[in-house]
Amino acid sequence: MEIGTVYEHRPGRTITEADNVLFTTLTMNTQALHLDAAYAADTTFGERLVNSMFTLSTLVGLSVAQLTQGTIVANLGFSDIAFPKPLFHGDTLYAETLIAAKRESSSRPGEGIVTFEHTGRNQHGVVVATATRRTLVRREPSA
Repeated sequence: MEIGTVYEHRPGRTITEADNVLFTTLTMNTQALHLDAAYAADTTFGERLVNSMFTLSTLVGLSVAQLTQGTIVANLGFSDIAFPKPLFHGDTLYAETLIAAKRESSSRPGEGIVTFEHTGRNQHGVVVATATRRTLVRREPSA
């Protein structure tokens, strides 16, 4: 992984009503904006929103095959998480990741810390989510 490299993660993921309702109920998030169509219709959005935690999870998940499959030891933390625009049922989430920083671990030989800057866009190219993620990774993939 080279600092400054941007990875585009494809294919994207089209978010369904079932995805949103299942994630929302599994995580005990009873926010009416995610579950109650009549309530959401009377908001400035006019319809239910995709749960932002589902958006974040999917954004990170879209990066796994290219960046962390077989190398990740642990997520160390997330910061600078933002949702500038909502996702709605039927939208497709596309992800890209910038390698923002990397360094060898001073306490864990053969491992290092990589900082990813993830960006999620909908099918129109509008940014719907951003997050910075620090990970502990193996310097060589596992078998």
